[in-house]
This record gives sequence, C-alpha cells and structure tokens, in this order.
Amino acid sequence: MSDTSVGAGEPPVDPIDLTTTAGKLADLHARVAAGIDGPAEVAATKQGARGKGSARSRIDALLDEGSFTEIDAFARHRATAFGLAARRPYGDGVVIGHGSIDGRRVCVYSQDFSVFGGSLGEVHGEKIAKIQDFALRTGVPLVGISDGGGARIQEGVAALTQFAEIFRRNVAASGVIPQISSSSARPRAARCTPPR
Repeated sequence: MSDTSVGAGEPPVDPIDLTTTAGKLADLHARVAAGIDGPAEVAATKQGARGKGSARSRIDALLDEGSFTEIDAFARHRATAFGLAARRPYGDGVVIGHGSIDGRRVCVYSQDFSVFGGSLGEVHGEKIAKIQDFALRTGVPLVGISDGGGARIQEGVAALTQFAEIFRRNVAASGVIPQISSSSARPRAARCTPPR
C-alpha cells in the first residue's frame, strides 16, 4: 500500500507539492478551510445562539460586498501559561483588515467573543495596533467593533501593555483620521430597586 492511499476501496489522496505555486496555493486553501472557515462557522453558530453576529458577519454587514481584505488571519498568541499553549486559534480573537463603505476606503477591526471571550491578549492587541497604524499611514477612517471581556489575564502584563499601545494610537489619530467605535455587547436589562 502506498503512502497516498486513504484506505481500502478509497481513491488515493494526492500529496500537496509545496515546491510548486499550485501546491502552495492548495496548502493555503487547506489551512484557511481548517483554521479559519471551520472555526468561523462554529463562532457564527455560538454568537447566533446568543442573539449576536460573529466578528466576520459584522464586518461583512458593514463593508461593501467583496471589498474586505483580512490582515494577519494566521496570527496566534504566544502564551504558554495556564494551558494556553494547547489552545492557539488563528486570529487570536480579533479580525482586522481594510475594505470600503459606499466605495470609500476604511480600516476595520472586530473582536471575536467566541475566542477567549474576546479578551485582549498580546497578539490580539498587536493586531489592533497594526490596523491603527495602517489607517494612520493611509489616512483612512478606522472602525472598531468591540465585543470583548477586557484583558486576557492569563497573559499578564504582556496583555495589559497592549491597552497602552492602543490608547496611544487613539490619541495620535485624534483629529487626524475619523475613529468610529461600536460595541457589540448584548444589552442586559438593568435591575433597579425603587427607593424606600
């Protein structure tokens, strides 16, 4: 039996030849399907059950159809403490990129609550800072869609530092480019106790 056969009676599987452009593209498409598309469907189902859209569906609803170009889709956190080494999803809980709204260029990020509760870790923060820098360099508006639970405590100071990096860029962009922020948190009914 050769290494390329799957099992008895099943057709052989052609190995991907990474020395060719076609092979590299096939490998990329396989990685996207396994690491991004599959988890995105799971996230959409989870968020739909909560009455919320996923990070990707919010971007799709905001931007012109087919205009979104994602950046750093394969970024993963570097943390190893508290069992994080076993869970390293692609994207690290935030989708960043650029596209257009009514034909006008914009940069956008959308936090993914289905990944670590949307909490901000080191790489998550680096991605947001990267799209902020890109928006500033290109002079286009930045749209941020927040849906997170604060800092990823398991990453310690490395996560907290990213808040300072993001806020520093917010200040640098103030008055230079439009910065639009939206919260995707589901509103909860307030419990008020009448005065006695």
